[in-house]
Amino acid sequence: MPQFNDLHKLFIHELKDVCSAEKQLTQALPKMAKAAESSELREAFENHLDETKKHYEKIVKLLESFDSTQGREKCVGMAGIIEEGEKLIKKHPDPIVLDAGLIASAQKAEHYEIASYGTLRAWAELMGHTKAVSVFDSILEQELAADETLTEVSETVNSQATAQAH
Repeated sequence: MPQFNDLHKLFIHELKDVCSAEKQLTQALPKMAKAAESSELREAFENHLDETKKHYEKIVKLLESFDSTQGREKCVGMAGIIEEGEKLIKKHPDPIVLDAGLIASAQKAEHYEIASYGTLRAWAELMGHTKAVSVFDSILEQELAADETLTEVSETVNSQATAQAH
């Protein structure tokens, strides 16, 4: 069990955690895109997959800049969010209802990442890690945009799912 006797060690641990989260998402997003009925939702997942791969690469480079590697950390928070989405897909709900559920799962993942990157950014700023602050700023901007895109897609999808129920 790692000892966190200073903020920098906790920062590195959390950086490894978010690296694992990004890696897990690079594997989950193609499955979500394939399961999506809505072409708009599928496109959102595919676009964010490209960003997610770049986020992962940026975090690996940041870890290397701190003389650390991604290690064997597994982000259990993201694993749980992904598992919930996979369970939903396996239940074979109506396609439009599945899309609504996929959006919910994706937004849970986005919010987890936004919280993680926001915390890492604040810590990096406190410790004077200006390069890391810049990386986190650019990633946060893309994560917030992805969340906004999902919100926009959900307006149509959720309306269709609601209309279908009546």
